[in-house]
Amino acid sequence: MRRKMVVVLPVLGSEYCEQISLSAATHGFDVSFFTEAQEALPALADAEVILGQSELLSRNAPKLRWLCTPSAGVNQFLSSDAFAEPNAMLSNSSGAYGVTIAEHIVMVTLELMRRQTEYNEIVSQRAWRRDLPIRSIHGSRITLLGTGDIGREAAVRLRAFSPHSLIGMNRSGRNPRNLFDRVITENELDSVLPDTDLLILSLPDTKDTRGILNAHRLALLPRDAFLVNVGRGSAIDQQALEALLRDGHLFGAALDVFEQEPVPVDSTLWTCPRLLITPHVAGNMTLDYTVEKIIAQFLEDFERYCSGLPPIHLVDRSIGY
Repeated sequence: MRRKMVVVLPVLGSEYCEQISLSAATHGFDVSFFTEAQEALPALADAEVILGQSELLSRNAPKLRWLCTPSAGVNQFLSSDAFAEPNAMLSNSSGAYGVTIAEHIVMVTLELMRRQTEYNEIVSQRAWRRDLPIRSIHGSRITLLGTGDIGREAAVRLRAFSPHSLIGMNRSGRNPRNLFDRVITENELDSVLPDTDLLILSLPDTKDTRGILNAHRLALLPRDAFLVNVGRGSAIDQQALEALLRDGHLFGAALDVFEQEPVPVDSTLWTCPRLLITPHVAGNMTLDYTVEKIIAQFLEDFERYCSGLPPIHLVDRSIGY
């Protein structure tokens, strides 16, 4: 009896389906492709391997041995009832999003520093004004909370702008590939924030990162600092951030992630001054390079799985990454 693989991805082109099908057939798997989790339900009864990002899949696959989510975040799979087979392995696609999210970081940073949103408004009124004071990444003191794939890719790109310093923060204090001038742990964060011009967050949602940037720490930032969050909305006290922006304490902030998504239509965030909102698109699967990386990583881990080895991108569900 042939083994079963289920793939649920709405953005999968035919070339990627062919790659997956060929690899699956080589190892004695039949593969079924779907665009929505609900459509895949009839195929889950005997699915051994799943590529998909809905907990609806893992909850309805009693014979599941391995699920790979095409996203980097795994929160939807961490509840006690997320898996019908509690011993199934979970892996993610961390490593596939660094390029696109790093480019997003650079984009919104430049928009904020160069006052592009304000110039857009000026131009929309067919006005001609050129005197808004702007800032530069050049010479800025940058702190990146998170030195994983996203933080590393961002550091490479930001270094090209000749900042004054690049400081990273992670749990270990290790400096990956020596990309940062210095790497700190959380217990040093309070001492670094007052000397930060640009603060970038690319943290996962874990018990250690929730609320890490509370009201006290936000207030430690210089009055003209910038903040960019592309990690998870749970890392920041959103109300405190909004209050500081409205008070003029921060020069600007760019949020791609929020405590509640979508942001409610009646939220005061929509009218918050100096706040650039994007609808969680920094790491979307709309860039073909990202999809290519997701599939390449999945197939690499699939080869390992078929050889009896754990996936490279295995997630420890007890800690959330």
